[in-house]
Amino acid sequence: MSSPSSWNILCDFDGTIAVEDVIDSLLDRYGRPGWEILERDWRAGVIGSAVCMAGQVALLDMSRDELARHLNGLHIDHGFASFVRATIEYGVPMEIVSDGLDHAIHAILANHGIDTLPTVANHLLQSGPRDWSLTSPFSVSGCRAGTCKCARVEAANARGGKTLLIGDGASDFCAADRVDFVFAKNRLIEHCRAAGIPYAPIASFDEARELLPELLAGRLPAQTVIPLHATSSQELPA
Repeated sequence: MSSPSSWNILCDFDGTIAVEDVIDSLLDRYGRPGWEILERDWRAGVIGSAVCMAGQVALLDMSRDELARHLNGLHIDHGFASFVRATIEYGVPMEIVSDGLDHAIHAILANHGIDTLPTVANHLLQSGPRDWSLTSPFSVSGCRAGTCKCARVEAANARGGKTLLIGDGASDFCAADRVDFVFAKNRLIEHCRAAGIPYAPIASFDEARELLPELLAGRLPAQTVIPLHATSSQELPA
């Protein structure tokens, strides 16, 4: 079995750890008119996710108490806490890497008794009683995402060893091309198939927990690769 410390884990949050996309749920409930236009422009590739998110956060109309109550009602994958315990048991460092909101990540995880994970995400700021703004401390020049996940892969690789990415969607596509293995949910499964990326499909972190010792022992072969013309992988812009 390879040394556990020879692996690093980078894990997405929205749709991967969290059952739903946090910013989407906030916009549905507290968004002022106009956030849908930003969403449309992002999906069309007119703007990147950093510009989209900053504009959408500026359109949120909610108090801090309303934000807290909303976050209290959001759920995470039922197997995630057990997976976190397994990474600690095996001595494998894990970092949450998200193009979402740092405050929401910390609050939701704390609500579920998890408060030990380093987190890289956009920074949410309250700028008035019902007004909010966003900064992106982990953005990189030339990347249109608020959090450049490829840069976090490079940082993990610089620490030595191999890197496992756990993700679910378009914000993980670029990083998936640069890691050693992927535990993929949802649309990321299709992308990994099409791109020939070594991966294992998972429906929950219960499955990820079962696969982790197999990965560390070097017993997870790449999944069968489906030729690019045999599938469709419609990538959203960053």
